[in-house]
Amino acid sequence: MTAPTHDVVAIGNAIVDILAQAEDSFIEEIGVAKGSMQLIFSPEEADALYGKMGPGREVSGGSAANTVAGMAALGSRTAFIGQVADDQLGQVFGHDLRAAGVGFDTAVRPGQPTTARCLIFVTPDGQRTMNTFLGASQFLPEAALDRDLIAGGAILYLEGYLWDPEEPRKAMRAAIDIARGAGRKVAFTLSDVFCISRHGDDFRALIAEGLVDILFANENELLALAQLEDFDAAVDKIAAQVPTLVVTRSEKGAIALQDGMRAEVAAEPIEKVVDTTGAGDLFAAGFLHGQAQGWDVARSLKLGAVCAAEIISHYGARPEANLREVAAKLG
Repeated sequence: MTAPTHDVVAIGNAIVDILAQAEDSFIEEIGVAKGSMQLIFSPEEADALYGKMGPGREVSGGSAANTVAGMAALGSRTAFIGQVADDQLGQVFGHDLRAAGVGFDTAVRPGQPTTARCLIFVTPDGQRTMNTFLGASQFLPEAALDRDLIAGGAILYLEGYLWDPEEPRKAMRAAIDIARGAGRKVAFTLSDVFCISRHGDDFRALIAEGLVDILFANENELLALAQLEDFDAAVDKIAAQVPTLVVTRSEKGAIALQDGMRAEVAAEPIEKVVDTTGAGDLFAAGFLHGQAQGWDVARSLKLGAVCAAEIISHYGARPEANLREVAAKLG
């Protein structure tokens, strides 16, 4: 097996986030569950909801893209594969990702639909409620995969959010075959409970077939995947099926189990939670960066917690602090 050219190559939704503050009453008014992610299925519906937003700010996002941007900020070699349209938001997304130090060369898709956007309402408690129009991102074809790039990544990182549309689902299955054929690891994030409700059988099959080396989940996602109500029982069930399991638990910290070794970390204290957008993405960034450096699970978990704390202290899912300095403090 040749030496990897990248620490992580990620495939995910190429999305531009539009963030605005909102009161709890507004979340109730639009009829969505606070703290969740809903799909918007038409540009007209997205435009209508956008029209109800207060003053917002545009920040390139997308779960897997946030993770590799965070890793790049830590010093990892990363690349991203995702579909944007030939429009202004597509240009914004590509510029932001490249400027963050992430390789991004996926060809743009001409015509409609537009580049994906996520309308994010942040309530006073820092919770984010996401409403996503997938647009062009759901049309990532297998032909867009850079096979050499995937084969050269030490870890292929996939997001559950992109499993919903058929075309990128086929692309990700092909990417898994490429990575496996090159002797690389595959990491997978479950993304959201709704993804499990729609594709849980697929995810369980991937795990049962031994195609996932590192699995990321939050507490609710783990319970849904395991189809259990007891957290410890769910951990035991899923940890027996994957070499590395990482579970985030919000204010209760996180745990990781790797080859029979269990580690736990407390949530990092911060003065105020401003916006939880990207917390899980940056936790994954810290953990994966630590693994790429050959760190043990406990130290990798600690860096994940530190990165998550940085991201929830401000708006948006891309780091503002110097994460290399943060990592250096861990020794």
